[in-house]
Amino acid sequence: MTPAKALVLTGYGLNCDYETDYSLKRAGAESVRVHINEFIMATAARPKLEDYHILVFGGGFSWGDDHGAGVLFATKLRFNMGDQIGRFIADGKLIIGICNGFQSLVNLGLLPGFGGAHNERRIALTYNDSGNFINAWVRLKINPDSPCVFTKGMTHIDLPVRHGEGKLYASQSDIMELVENNQVVMQYADEEGQPARGRWPLNPNGSLEDIAGVCDPTGRIFGLMPHPEAFNHVTNHPDWTRKKEALLRQGKTLPNEEGEGIKVFRNAVEFIRKEWNKGR
Repeated sequence: MTPAKALVLTGYGLNCDYETDYSLKRAGAESVRVHINEFIMATAARPKLEDYHILVFGGGFSWGDDHGAGVLFATKLRFNMGDQIGRFIADGKLIIGICNGFQSLVNLGLLPGFGGAHNERRIALTYNDSGNFINAWVRLKINPDSPCVFTKGMTHIDLPVRHGEGKLYASQSDIMELVENNQVVMQYADEEGQPARGRWPLNPNGSLEDIAGVCDPTGRIFGLMPHPEAFNHVTNHPDWTRKKEALLRQGKTLPNEEGEGIKVFRNAVEFIRKEWNKGR
């Protein structure tokens, strides 16, 4: 069976690489952390993107978000690796961008990818309406009709957000195209799992249509502001002790210690195993 090999970028302010690498390994991937300089270095010894199936643009504050969140990260990759990333996409492999990584994917033009164009910047992630950085857990509604590989079989999830520039903004026509194409993968939601309708703090940044994550039309490129790697263990969730006590009163225990965020990465691993074992 073909192992799913994942490459997690790190360096220059990216700070979620260890959790992301751990989550991918929990999900069954062969994952490595690679500094961006090592990744783009023109030497025979550098890691080759073609040897991997999953490319991760992780969370943090690359280059201190100077010139805008994810801007310098995207520029560096476009200049040095643009053609290789294009071939990676054409080969049917997977890319996920989390928080700063999502901002970078947008700046690269890999998302939204309308009409298969992965070099066109059509949406933006800009300053939260509050004007402040926010660090909180949010409820998310997942679109069951989305083609997104990473969220198959999921309907709702709680995840933390940690950002100052997470408001998704675009022209009304592009927002409607995202909605009509089912490229809106995740929306900020209330306790009943219904869209937040812009209400703060349910929608923590003022994102249009409560959008928390989008994919390209193929579902193989996914960007989201919340952090699935930060829910890799049941005890990450702020309500875990309450849930544990409620189960104890019913004579039950927690079914396992795995956090729900692992599902996002396991979906990616299972996709690679299935697709590449068909002879891709």
